[in-house]
Amino acid sequence: MPSAISPAVSSLGRRADLARPYVLALFRAVVGLLFACHGAASLFGVLGGASGGGTVSAGSWPDGYAAVIELVGGVLVLTGLLTRPAAFIASGSMAFAYFHVHQPNALWPIQNGGEPSVMFCWAFLLLVFTGPGALALDSLLVTRRRATEPAPVAA
Repeated sequence: MPSAISPAVSSLGRRADLARPYVLALFRAVVGLLFACHGAASLFGVLGGASGGGTVSAGSWPDGYAAVIELVGGVLVLTGLLTRPAAFIASGSMAFAYFHVHQPNALWPIQNGGEPSVMFCWAFLLLVFTGPGALALDSLLVTRRRATEPAPVAA
């Protein structure tokens, strides 16, 4: 016997499915912007600067490399350009940050201050598998590439 709530739940599910690419695009943009802000803070001293204030050198290991990955990867993810490779590198960077910087201090992220690293790592890994969603520069490149490709020749 069907429930009275089924049509409402079904309708909500259909609307959520229609909104999925746009919500994913918003998620991608927010995560990319927040990540880019970390890189800009570390490299240029804006938004409070690097941890403890100031800046890091772009060539210093590992802080400088991390800051460059944060800034460049964040901008790429924000705009939806090369989203999957950028998200993959960013996810790996955050996994490294967690295990190299935070985990030696305590086991759990709540104890060692590694929650942002863990959240960014998993958010970027999600984008590797879902793609950029709607309104991404990646989709413009694919559309443009398809438009310039010659039509297949019938044999």
